[in-house]
Amino acid sequence: MDRRKFFGSATLGATALAATAASVSKVAMAALPEPVMQAKPDTMPPLAPSTGRPYNPVVTLNGWTLPWRMNNGVKEFHLVAEPVVREMSPGFKVNMWGYNGQSPGPTIEVVEGDRVRLFVTNKLPEHTTMHWHGQRLPNGMDGVGGLNQKQIPVGKTFVYEFIARRPGTFMYHPHADEMTQMAMGMMGFWVTHPKEKHPLIDEVNRDFCFLLSSYDIDPGSMTPKIMTMLDQNIWSWNSRVFPGIDTLNVRHNDKVRIRIGNLTMTNHPIHLHGHEFLVTGTDGGPTPKSTRWYEVTTDVAVGQMRQIDFLADEEGDWAFHCHKSHHTMNAMGHDVPTMIGVDHKGLVKKIQKAIPDYMVMGERGMADMGEMEMELPENTAPMMTGTGPYGPVEMGGMFTMLKVRKDQKPGDYKDPGWYKQPPGTQAFEWTGALPEPARFQSEVKANNGFVPGLNNFPEAKPTTVNIRKPQGGHSNH
Repeated sequence: MDRRKFFGSATLGATALAATAASVSKVAMAALPEPVMQAKPDTMPPLAPSTGRPYNPVVTLNGWTLPWRMNNGVKEFHLVAEPVVREMSPGFKVNMWGYNGQSPGPTIEVVEGDRVRLFVTNKLPEHTTMHWHGQRLPNGMDGVGGLNQKQIPVGKTFVYEFIARRPGTFMYHPHADEMTQMAMGMMGFWVTHPKEKHPLIDEVNRDFCFLLSSYDIDPGSMTPKIMTMLDQNIWSWNSRVFPGIDTLNVRHNDKVRIRIGNLTMTNHPIHLHGHEFLVTGTDGGPTPKSTRWYEVTTDVAVGQMRQIDFLADEEGDWAFHCHKSHHTMNAMGHDVPTMIGVDHKGLVKKIQKAIPDYMVMGERGMADMGEMEMELPENTAPMMTGTGPYGPVEMGGMFTMLKVRKDQKPGDYKDPGWYKQPPGTQAFEWTGALPEPARFQSEVKANNGFVPGLNNFPEAKPTTVNIRKPQGGHSNH
C-alpha cells in the first residue's frame, strides 16, 4: 500500500476518536495534510511563515520546523509516530522512535491565538498518545492515555485541536508507555510566538532551540536499553553528540535567544563561555523582569524548559555545554577503576607477552583518549573526541560552540570556520626565567632554610617504641 492510500484509510478510521475529536467535524477530517518527512540530521534553515500571522522563526539545532497548511483559518499539522534511525554523530547510528523520520520530531511553530489542528498517525508497533507539554487546552486534548483519551491504536490517526493561548517555549511527547517511548527518543519542540509586541518578550535577531535527551547504548549496538534509569552513557542535544552537534553561528552584536528543554532523567547546568545571559522564560511563560539576573550557567531540571537571551558582543569560538563533566563525554564504562599515579609498566610487559596490543590507559589521566586513534567497535562514538585549530578538543556528548563573527551576514547560519585570534590575545608558552614564589620565601624563613619537597631536613633521631603484648585470648575484643 502506498503512503497516500495508507493515510486515506487511516483517515476513515479516525472518525471514531472519542473525546479528542469531539470538536472536529467530519468535513475537516475528510482530507489530512500530507505528512512531511526529513531524512537528514542537519540544522535546517528557519521556516519563514508563508501563511498566517508573521513571526521571527526559530532555528532547531540539528533539526527542522514542520510545515503546515491553512484550512479555513486553522493551522493543520501532521505528525507520524514511527521507528527511525537517527545518526547521532558521523558513523554512529541508533534505532529510535520518533516523528516524521527523525528523533526528535520536527519543531512546531504557531502564533498566540492560532487555532491549531494536529493529526497524529501511529506507525509504531504499539499504541501511543500525544501530550502537549505546558499548553493551556481542553482537558480532552491533553493526551494522557486512559485519563483524557483512548490510546491511539497501531495504524490509526487521532486529531487534536485547540487554541494556542499563550506565547512561550513548550514541547510535545507521548503519555503512553513513557518508559519505552521517551527512552526511545519520542519528543519534539513547540514554540508559540507572541501575536504582538510583548512587554516581557524582546525581539531577537536569532532564535535557537533544542531538547536534551540521554540514552544507554552499549558500544557496537544500535538500540537503547530502555530499562536504564540513571546510568545513561550517551548525553545528547537533539539526539546528537559532539562532534556531531552543529555550532550556533551568529553575527557580532546580534541579540540571541536559546530555548532548551530537558527530557532526560537528571538536571543539566547549561554553561555559556564568554557572555552573560538572562533567563527570560520557562514553560510557564516569560519571566517577570524583576526576577531576572545575569548568569553564565542555568540549571535545567527534568521536564523543564529554559529560555535565555544575551547580546553576542564578543567575537570568537565560545564553548557551550552541560557543566556536568561526564555529560561532555560519549559512551564510557562506569566501572573503570582510577589508575592515576599507578605505575604498572612492569605488569604491562608481562601482559603484552600474552596480549601484544595491550596499552596503558588512565595512568596520567584520560587526556590520552582524546589523542590516540584506537580501534573502536563498529557504530560507536569515541569517548573523548573532536579536533580544533590547536589540537584535540577532548569532548563529547552535550558540547558545541557559539561562533560570533563580525562578518557573519544577517540571516546567514553557515559555519564560518575557526576563529583567528588577533595578535597578542592568545595564551602562549612562557620561556623566560621564573621568579621564586613568595610563599617559598616565607617557608624557608619559618623552617630555618628547609622547604619540604625541595631539600631535606636534618636526619631525625631514632625513636624507641616499647610494645607490650596483651595477655589472654581474644574473647573480649
